[in-house]
Amino acid sequence: MNLKLLLLAVVGLSSCNAQTKSKMSDPYAMAPIPAAEAGQEVAVLASGCFWGTEFYLQKVPGVIATTCGYTGGFVKNPSYREVCTKRTGHYEAVHVVFDPAQVSFEKLVRVFFETHDPTQRNGQGPDIGPQYRSAVFFQNEAQRETAKILKDLLVQKGYDVATEILPASEFYSAENYHQDYYDNKGGTPYCHAPRKLF
Repeated sequence: MNLKLLLLAVVGLSSCNAQTKSKMSDPYAMAPIPAAEAGQEVAVLASGCFWGTEFYLQKVPGVIATTCGYTGGFVKNPSYREVCTKRTGHYEAVHVVFDPAQVSFEKLVRVFFETHDPTQRNGQGPDIGPQYRSAVFFQNEAQRETAKILKDLLVQKGYDVATEILPASEFYSAENYHQDYYDNKGGTPYCHAPRKLF
């Protein structure tokens, strides 16, 4: 009798696991957004196609989780198709959970600036449109001040910086197939590349 119960429990757990895995692997479902735990912080950065933004940010030691998504617009729960119409006001952005004991917000913003062209307006590389604008969405006054200092440094060096510094607004996750794009598909970003600016 106990053996039958054990077998039923194992089969039941396997079925639940299969259903969960199936839901998680739906490429068009919106990915979950990991919450920052105690002692962790969030950064939201937009620098053109979110695939490339995520590619570089997730490699920074101290970054715990990254999620591609949409922010800054007025349409609730937008899909990729909707954002591509250029009528949602949203930016393609990356939500970053990080450990400030291992990496500072300043370091993340430096990586952000040095892996895209912050002087390009209304796009990034071949991707043109308002959803590809460059922006730092600050979570608090300290983040706003840090982003402004770094932007001002670049302006002092002669760069005509287009990057906006905006208050954080609702962040909506993108579909699963956008997450960890280059890790899953291979290759390297087509409109992001590291370069020394500071």
